[in-house]
Amino acid sequence: MSAADNALLAEPWKELWNNDLSLTDKIISPDFVAHAAPLTGSGADTVRGREGLEGWVSGIHAILRDLAFEYTVGPITTDDYLVVRWLAEATYAGGFPGAPEDAVGNAVRFTGTDTLLVIDGMLAEYWANADSLLFVQQLGVRELPAIATDPAVE
Repeated sequence: MSAADNALLAEPWKELWNNDLSLTDKIISPDFVAHAAPLTGSGADTVRGREGLEGWVSGIHAILRDLAFEYTVGPITTDDYLVVRWLAEATYAGGFPGAPEDAVGNAVRFTGTDTLLVIDGMLAEYWANADSLLFVQQLGVRELPAIATDPAVE
């Protein structure tokens, strides 16, 4: 695909993260792989497939009410990659490990950068980089759960 074609994937990618899961089959490869450090420090750092991505997006929207993403830089594209810098804003709804109960209702605002590999016009691989420290500070998290040491964790 051309850089111009890949740039056309930026808007539906943002809308997918804004919880429009109807876009998944249109822009996400069936063999999709996402790499991200889990905010909690535990669990797998790889998400696989369309269903895995939808579960990740839904899970984030469950703890962050009214979550909305906007781009602050990009899209930056090549014939193989799409890169965007984003800003996310939401209201914390509860359920994040280590967050105090009185954090519910807090407005949160954090940034990140998405790097995506495009293969045959579909998003095939994703490297997420979010400002997790800023996020947890806004919730008042003092200590995160222990990091998983399970060798089965990817």
